[in-house]
Parts: sequence; C-alpha cells; structure tokens
Amino acid sequence: MSAAAHDLSIRQLQYVVAIADTLGFHRAAARCGVSQPTLSSQVQKLEEVLGVRVFERDKRRVLVTAAGAAVVAHARRVLVAVDDLVTTAAEAADPFAGTFRVGVIPTVAPYLLPFVTPAIATRWPRLRLALVEDKTADLLVGLRSGALDAGLLALVDGMDDLDRATVLEDPFVAAVPRAHPLARRRTVSLGDLEDQPVLLLEDGHCLRTQALSLCQRAGATETDLRATSLATLVQMVSSGAGVTLLPSIAVDVENRRGQLAVRPLAGRPQGRTLCLAWRKAAPLGDAFRELAKVMAGASRGAARLPRADPAAST
Repeated sequence: MSAAAHDLSIRQLQYVVAIADTLGFHRAAARCGVSQPTLSSQVQKLEEVLGVRVFERDKRRVLVTAAGAAVVAHARRVLVAVDDLVTTAAEAADPFAGTFRVGVIPTVAPYLLPFVTPAIATRWPRLRLALVEDKTADLLVGLRSGALDAGLLALVDGMDDLDRATVLEDPFVAAVPRAHPLARRRTVSLGDLEDQPVLLLEDGHCLRTQALSLCQRAGATETDLRATSLATLVQMVSSGAGVTLLPSIAVDVENRRGQLAVRPLAGRPQGRTLCLAWRKAAPLGDAFRELAKVMAGASRGAARLPRADPAAST
C-alpha cells in the first residue's frame, strides 16, 4: 500500500457505494446527507489516491467503470468490516449485548431457570445465556479455568477465591410418604429423623453433602440406595423406601401430584444458599452483580415453605 493510500477515508468509501447504488451524484449526496460538491470532491480525491477512474459521468448518466466495479466491491467489504468493528466495540461497552456462559447445578436448573430466564430476557433482550448444567465440582473447575463466566450454584466450602452474590435462601423441608407417621405432624424436627431410613442423592451432588450433614446430626440412617436426581428421589420416597430432605425450590415441581407429605423443619431454618459466583479478576463483575439482582428478584416465591396441614398434630 502506498503512503497516499492512507489518505482514504470511510466516508469516501460510503460515497462510492452510495453512487454505485443510486447511479447519481445528486441522489447519492442526498442519501449521505452532504452537498453534491462535497461528495464529488471526495470521490475525485479517492480516484486520485487509487489512480483509477471509478465512475464515468456526464450530464445524463453515471456508470461504474470496470476498474471501479472492483473498487466498489472492496469498499462494500470494508464497510461491512467497519460495521462489525463498531458492533464488537459496542458489545464490549455493553456486556448485556453479548453472551454469558453460565453453569447451573442440576438441583437448581429445573426449578429456578423457568423463573430467572424470562426475567433476564425482559431486562436485557440482547443478552444471550449459554447455559451448562453440571455438578458443583465440575462447574467450579470451569469457572476457574475460564470455560465458564459465572455459575449459579449452592454455596459450599472452598469458594473463597470467587466473588459471589446471593440469589436465594433455599430452606430444606422433610418429605415423607403419605402414610408415614411423620405425615401427621405440622412440622418435623431433625430429632424426628432419628433412626429413620433417609434417602439421598448420589455422590457428587453438593445437596447430598449438605443434607447428609443434617441427617447425621439427627442420628438418621442413610439407605444404600442413592438417587441420581431429585425426581428419582421423590419417587423412591413415595414408594415407602424411606424419608428425605428436599430443597424448597423443588417441591412445587417434584410433588406436583401430591404423592408426598411435605413438612417444614422445626426451629431455625436449615438449608442452602444459592448464589451466582464468578472469578474475582473477571472484568464483568459489576455486570454479574446486576445479573444476580435480577435473578434474586425473579426467584422470590420459588422457595415457599409448605403450609402447615391444619389437620396435622403438632
């Protein structure tokens, strides 16, 4: 490229394309919002820099020369690239116009996403969520490696290196078969679980670790049968295989047929804290805090505790 070629401007390329589209200097000037003398002068300068005639013009018509056709084609490609550059810069300036790669644990995804994704789409129509469902340990690896931008998960030990914002407090509830003696209680204490066969999720779910800790404190006995999902867990309990602790957000979905008796835990609420987490060095930290606020607002009511059965005893 000659030194003179650096004198080309984006506006000159826009003028060239406008003339090629309209085949008229007057119409092209009107389209570009400039005077015809200004447009003609700039196109002439471009032709001088390039050393080619782009247009043949007389008082009756304007034609694109053979050499000019190649120039116009290149000008179109340059203008498209410039538009892409501007769009990329705008997306960088507005993170909610891009894509967030967000991991979600399986004991949260089916229960909170139906609440939060419509709210996010309403708040930021240009934002795209690329969602990945996986267990906590794998999501934390993805977060730390940069494969994920953020994670919607339950707060666990070992997350001090991550920034986070609370989305929802999710209390546990006791779930027992309809015919179980505890079904006659308005609330169930951890002490009531002593010597009860308790069903839990398989290893790898943080919910299992959290529920197991409570059950062990209560003296409950874990069964050998471990579920791969909360849906399976509920079916096993409804068949009479034992009792379990469920996160409140899962009750409406998993007990929609009313096959279980679900009771609040007596005393101080026991449960898990659901949060949005991201790397401390992430440049989008402020954006993730805003995202967490919208998630929190949309999630209100998702963790409703079951109402006490008035026919049950205390």
